[in-house]
Amino acid sequence: MTESVLNSLDLKDLEEVELWDLINDNRHAISLGVHPCLLIPYLRQARVLTDLDEDEILSCFRLTNRSMRTSYMLDLLHLQGRNGAMALLESLMIHYPTLYTKITGRQPSIEPSGFSGLIKYTELTEYLVRAVSSMQTELQEARHEVARLQTRCSELEGKLGQAQQNVEEYSQMHGELERLRSQLAGLHRDWLKQKDEKYDLYVRYTTAVEEKSVSSVRNRDLQLQVYQLQCELRKAQKETDFQKHCSLRNNSPGDSQQLQEEVNALHAKLIVLEKFSPACQDILSLDLKEARDRRSELAEEINRLREENEQLQQEKEELLEQKDCLTLDVEKLTVDCEMYQHKSALFQSQLGEVQAERDRAYLSRDEAQAHIARSLMEKDTMRGQLMELQEKVFTMNTYSRQREGREKSRDRMFSWESSRDLCSESPPCSPRARAQQHAHPPECYRLNDTSEFNEEGIGSVHSSQVEPPCSESLRRREFDFPFSNDSHKVLTDDSSCGKGWHNDFAFNHGDDDDDEEPKSSESLPCHSDRKSSPPFLMRSRHQALRISGRVISICVHGEKLLNQLQVIGGNKTGVFVYHVTEGSSAHTAGISPGTQILQLKYEREQRAVQMVLEDTTLEEALWALGQVQGLCHITLRPSQDAYENMVQQLKSGEVMSGDSFYVRVNMALAGDVSGNLAVKCNDILHVTNTHYGNDGSWWASQVHTCQLMDLKSGTLPNYYRAQRLLIRAIEVLTYPCRTHRKVERATAHEKQRAVRIVSTGQQNRNPLWVSVEEDNSTAQDSNGSVPRRCVTLMPYTLVTPHYPPVCRPVLLLPTILGQILHKRLAEQEGYQLCESELLIASEHAVRMQKGEILEECDSKTHRCYTTQGVDKIMKRGIHCVLPLGLDCVRRLHRAEIFPIIIFIISTERSVRRLRQKLRQNSVTESQLLECSSNEEPLLDKLPCLYRSILPESWHDSTTLVDNLKTAVTEEQNKIVWVESDLW
Repeated sequence: MTESVLNSLDLKDLEEVELWDLINDNRHAISLGVHPCLLIPYLRQARVLTDLDEDEILSCFRLTNRSMRTSYMLDLLHLQGRNGAMALLESLMIHYPTLYTKITGRQPSIEPSGFSGLIKYTELTEYLVRAVSSMQTELQEARHEVARLQTRCSELEGKLGQAQQNVEEYSQMHGELERLRSQLAGLHRDWLKQKDEKYDLYVRYTTAVEEKSVSSVRNRDLQLQVYQLQCELRKAQKETDFQKHCSLRNNSPGDSQQLQEEVNALHAKLIVLEKFSPACQDILSLDLKEARDRRSELAEEINRLREENEQLQQEKEELLEQKDCLTLDVEKLTVDCEMYQHKSALFQSQLGEVQAERDRAYLSRDEAQAHIARSLMEKDTMRGQLMELQEKVFTMNTYSRQREGREKSRDRMFSWESSRDLCSESPPCSPRARAQQHAHPPECYRLNDTSEFNEEGIGSVHSSQVEPPCSESLRRREFDFPFSNDSHKVLTDDSSCGKGWHNDFAFNHGDDDDDEEPKSSESLPCHSDRKSSPPFLMRSRHQALRISGRVISICVHGEKLLNQLQVIGGNKTGVFVYHVTEGSSAHTAGISPGTQILQLKYEREQRAVQMVLEDTTLEEALWALGQVQGLCHITLRPSQDAYENMVQQLKSGEVMSGDSFYVRVNMALAGDVSGNLAVKCNDILHVTNTHYGNDGSWWASQVHTCQLMDLKSGTLPNYYRAQRLLIRAIEVLTYPCRTHRKVERATAHEKQRAVRIVSTGQQNRNPLWVSVEEDNSTAQDSNGSVPRRCVTLMPYTLVTPHYPPVCRPVLLLPTILGQILHKRLAEQEGYQLCESELLIASEHAVRMQKGEILEECDSKTHRCYTTQGVDKIMKRGIHCVLPLGLDCVRRLHRAEIFPIIIFIISTERSVRRLRQKLRQNSVTESQLLECSSNEEPLLDKLPCLYRSILPESWHDSTTLVDNLKTAVTEEQNKIVWVESDLW
């Protein structure tokens, strides 16, 4: 019933309640599908929202998403009553016709009768025209985006085809790899078989050697037996011969009888001989034993001499081989010596020729310098004569114009002569005053030993430097008489003349851009065109250089200097010119690739700006070159070897740029799949490229804690992007959303570590951007050379690595808990408590002046802790336990002593575990918690990292001391990263 009534009535006839019922019924759809920024312009024009309402809707921190902003806008419109509802529906009809149809059930119409009249007809027409044009613009942008996406899709399809082709090649390579692997496996099996066969042959060979040795022993035994048998055979032959001889003698009886007697006599002697005495037998046995022993000793001696003889023969052969090798080496060295002598003779002759050429070059240089000096003297003389001639010419022109004024019948045919009639009653200006008024800074360059520019004035006519003038030292000028009302403005301000940076002057009869201005006598009464200028005022000469060092200072017109040059390098290698656009002013001035840019000097908004680029990063160098406008002085240094080395490293992929420095991150950054590096607060990163891509990103790597080795790499926001993220993180911590209390308690400690607030005393300058120096200390505006941002907040701080000795001192925090535990820790092996020293007044004053006093125990007695006491304990190879506070850290750093700072996080639950220790030292739990809460924020202001001991890692004092020892051991092996003093 209600819907039919609403459909039958016009929206203008509906009441306020009915309109808002329609809107509230579809409030969820409006909150989800409407962008407030599109509707607010119409609502502002309908005067249902104010500028304060717009700021509150779009900028309120409580409204975290678009739905909340839309809902809040509906609440503000509800306060406007029926006008608010009508204005909302009309804006939906224009920007969201589908949603309008869903709410009202009517089709949208842009007829004037369909609107409520909150906006005038003309204003409504203008708004609709703007809305249509904006929609057309969005449509064109959408079409361009579609075309770009189609192009991107085609590129991705091409890449997909390439990837498929790569996959096919990979599959082929994989099959080839499998085939090679199978072939390798077969060869490995064959190798194992050959190895087994070789092992069998080795075993057989060993067995054969053993059998050979056994057979040789058996052969010697057999030879001995054969020798014995031969001896027995000879004995038997002798016996046989004797018996035969005897048998022959027995043929005669006398002989046989005689032989029988002899045999009997021999038998008798044999019997006598066989009956030895015991003493003779003992003597004979002893002689026999001695003979046998002597025989064995002689045999051993013979064997030893044989072995020595063989060894000497081998040594003789080795020495002969060494002799042959040494003879060959001597012959080679002789040949090399002759070759080197020949080379040295050639080098000496070439050196003599080079020295002669150098002497001739010195003579030529001296002659050139003398010629230049003579030319300058002649130039000064000619300038003086020129001034005199010009004065005479001016006087004669004045007289001629006076005479022509009196002759009225003569026609005035030249505009230059008619313009001179106006000044017939005025005396001519002095040439010196005109020279000072019309001196323009030419584009020239010179060489010098330093990077400072000459600050001499430009009032003198003569040149003050012994060097030839530049190519535009003689230029045309325009005369400006006192009574001429339409003449050009005279340049008399020193700041507009280049701050006295130039040594040569130019006299001209007109400005450089006189060809573009009208040449009528009415607008330019004192104008003289090029054809009427004397020819000697238009001559030019080649630019000359005065070489007096390796640093070159070039003056060029730096309009869009970054489009003329391409640079590479960074803070480690220096910034080098990589490419120069042909035909540009930089190319004309003589800038070539391979030169290092040391310094830029230019003028911006009547202030002299000096930028030192010798040790700046690539990002800083590109920013500095982009800031150059107008005339610029560039200081260069030729360094071709360093440039070629860097280009080779870039091509080989060893480095990504010439940047290399280490920073400490002061905020937590989340990573993603696109390559952004995920880092935590207090992480150390190695930045190797400050111009990675065009979105303001750095390329950095995480650093190993114990050695200078890069780990995971990725992109990182640059200094100013990270600064905005840091400010946003601080705002989130300052105005947190409402969460559950348990969640807040669980994440309280993580939020504290998410941001480390570090500020610097350099209020108007980026601490990582130290190359800009200006002549004043006023704050830069939005168009200044330094971007205006909150530079006191530092997302990154520069750090330097230090490698301390074996044992570093230990500082326990909070101070109250350290006073309780430092004695317990000093009792452990490898630790000693630092003792105070009693000093006399004079020694105390001297050490106080040198900064060697860490903390005073009693100012009256001059008992204090000194750096010498800490150093003495460290030299023993022992950790020095410091019973001091946080104030001693910077004093220790100045003495190159880097303590291990350990902070024990204290909670109400963990403090109860040390209740007995606290009572013994007359300290309450509340005092310890207050001390911990006061000193924990000060840890972030330290120039070095510190170690935290969580309360869950220990349950009593014994385990706490063990955790402290473990932490000291781990921290001792780490690199110490120290920030520079920011104040």
